[in-house]
Amino acid sequence: MNIEIIPLLISLIPSLFITLLALYYFKTHTDNEEKRRRFLLHKEHQKQSLPLRLQAYERMALFLERISPGKLLLRTPPLGDDKKSYESLLVNTIEQEFDHNLTQQIYISDECWNIVKAAKNGTIALIRKTVLKEDVDSAAKMREVMLMTTVEKGAPSDTALAAIKSEVEDLFS
Repeated sequence: MNIEIIPLLISLIPSLFITLLALYYFKTHTDNEEKRRRFLLHKEHQKQSLPLRLQAYERMALFLERISPGKLLLRTPPLGDDKKSYESLLVNTIEQEFDHNLTQQIYISDECWNIVKAAKNGTIALIRKTVLKEDVDSAAKMREVMLMTTVEKGAPSDTALAAIKSEVEDLFS
């Protein structure tokens, strides 16, 4: 009886080897198919989300251009000569523009969104600092000082625009 089992075991070894080899190849094939499906799904997702992301970057660039002090002051003339009311008008205009574009933060990176917020806050700070200056006594003088400051130091939105352009370039590289 013991002698009959040994040839049987010897004949089962190749079958066992073939079975294990088949299982290994089946597992490898299944894993590769899963990776391929995930890659195709990811590629399709990118194809659909890329236009939305680009549109968000475009809107943020437009927002930054609109709040740039030079363009903001040209687009929003003072209603009177009171510098405080003009300050309020400019800050409200910036806040409205920002609120209008809040949803775009979903499509851009957190870092870029924080840079955009910093540019908005920097522009508002520039307006408020200008109003507090002793030599600024009217809305016209406020505009003049803000424009000169922007020319000398640059607009806060310039840095944010450069960051947006850099991120868009990264999308395509």
